[in-house]
Amino acid sequence: MRHNKKFNHLGRTASHRQAMLSNMAISLIRHKRIATTVAKAKALRVYIEPLLTKAKTDTTHSRRIVFSYLQNKEAVTELFRDIAVKIADRPGGYTRILRTGYRLGDNAEMCIIELVDYNENMLKDTTAKKTTRTRRSRRSSGASAAAQAEPKATQTEEEVKTEEPKVEETKVEEPKVEEVKAEEPVTEEATAEAKEEAVETESEEATEKAE
Repeated sequence: MRHNKKFNHLGRTASHRQAMLSNMAISLIRHKRIATTVAKAKALRVYIEPLLTKAKTDTTHSRRIVFSYLQNKEAVTELFRDIAVKIADRPGGYTRILRTGYRLGDNAEMCIIELVDYNENMLKDTTAKKTTRTRRSRRSSGASAAAQAEPKATQTEEEVKTEEPKVEETKVEEPKVEEVKAEEPVTEEATAEAKEEAVETESEEATEKAE
């Protein structure tokens, strides 16, 4: 009977499963993200997160415990030297599983498992969301409602009298009148002189023709 054995055996023997999870943990420490199936990723998360917590205390004892699981010196040194510094302020939840679809051959659900503190794009998004949040308080809303409910003070009669509307003085431009020269009236003497001149010119032309 397999009473109370709830973890996923992944269709492998205990030694095969232990070796596979150890190799996957080393790959995740080196590359910071790996692509695998969702079932293996969930098993790896349970396997590696206690090791990441142990890496926060850099002692000989904790190094030996982590080495007993990984059996790789380079992975242990990188875990205690680089990764432990990044996850120092995080109280658990060091990995993230992102589902990527289904595999074509056997339709297995695929995903990417990664270390949370090494995905710079998602860290930027979370910081931007945190800064944009605003907190509502009951006091401020009640004070604003009370201010709106208060009636505006009425003006006294003296203030109304003193506040006369200001009328802007507008200058009216006078139309420009052009100076028109009045024509001199024609007199009878002028007409007589003009007739005499016309007769003289006619007589002169007639004498010229005769000659």
